[in-house]
Amino acid sequence: MKVEMIDVTVKELVEGYQDSEEEGVFGYAGQLDIRPPYQREFVYNDKQQQAVINTVMKGFPLNVMYWSKKDDGSYEIIDGQQRTLSICRYIDSVFSKEDKYFHNQPQDVREQILNYPLTIYVCEGTDSEKLDWFRTINIAGEKLTDQELRNAVYAGSWVTDAKRYFSKQRGPAYGLGASYMTGTPIRQDYLEKVLKWISEGKIEEYMARHQHDDTAEDLWMYFRDIIEWVESIFPKYYKEMEKVEWGLLYNKYKNRHYDAEVMKGRVKELMADEDVQAKKGIFPYLLDDSPKNIRHLNIRTFDKHTKRTVYEQQNGTCAKCGGRFKKDEMEADHIIPWSKGGKTVRENCQMLCKDCNREKSDK
Repeated sequence: MKVEMIDVTVKELVEGYQDSEEEGVFGYAGQLDIRPPYQREFVYNDKQQQAVINTVMKGFPLNVMYWSKKDDGSYEIIDGQQRTLSICRYIDSVFSKEDKYFHNQPQDVREQILNYPLTIYVCEGTDSEKLDWFRTINIAGEKLTDQELRNAVYAGSWVTDAKRYFSKQRGPAYGLGASYMTGTPIRQDYLEKVLKWISEGKIEEYMARHQHDDTAEDLWMYFRDIIEWVESIFPKYYKEMEKVEWGLLYNKYKNRHYDAEVMKGRVKELMADEDVQAKKGIFPYLLDDSPKNIRHLNIRTFDKHTKRTVYEQQNGTCAKCGGRFKKDEMEADHIIPWSKGGKTVRENCQMLCKDCNREKSDK
């Protein structure tokens, strides 16, 4: 990995600045790609933009920025995009500071701003070296997310097309599946989530394999299949569904048959069950309601008062083996299991020694 420091004035940075939906965002005489395909949209608000300009006008040091040198000798921004755009937009008179645009400033103030020096670190290296370096320096400003860092390393035609589907605030993925996702597209949350699903957690391996594919249509079709599958099984929407790892469930259960009407009734029943603490766990549980999967529901446990009362009623003996134990050597157990209709009430509680409780749980 090669890293060098260069000084760039604001005047040099903004030379040839352009912000075009079709052609991209460039500066530094066309040699700096300010918004590479993997980068987020501009997210600074007015106050943040003005703070950047205030720092420049007062001659205070602005945080170091990081560029990556490409094979053709040009550059792209890794960290510092928001600050760079704030500077370029002010010089371009897109916004004002204290009711003064750049072109309204006195000549000496304009010169002071244009001559302001920026400290840039430029890196060259392999993909793995860059990813490690990016993670190390990603400590200031609007930090890059893990997925944005991956996008930087595996930039190419595939990332560009994937962002078209998954990284726009009102884009296709948002329109289709926002109700089933957390996070925001603009910070790459949607893209990261779907990549996690399709790769079973091996995101970087998947991105490396597809880096130079012309399109990300396979990923988009996979996402569409997931949403269609979910809606066919659970036709009634619940807010808790946005926190479910639907892709992983789809990978595992997509070939099973489910009756949507039956599932609808069971969801309603479990949503009303006070013993079910984790409502989002209802959906993975119903896809495979074997005893081991009851853990998804986080069934309510007996409180301390109930356990103490039952322990005293049993005179400290295990309800199964009859042995005598201290209270902290025993565990509360449902006499009638929750899965068979038993509730978490004192009348359905018994104290078992830990060995007996384990033995019962394993059956």
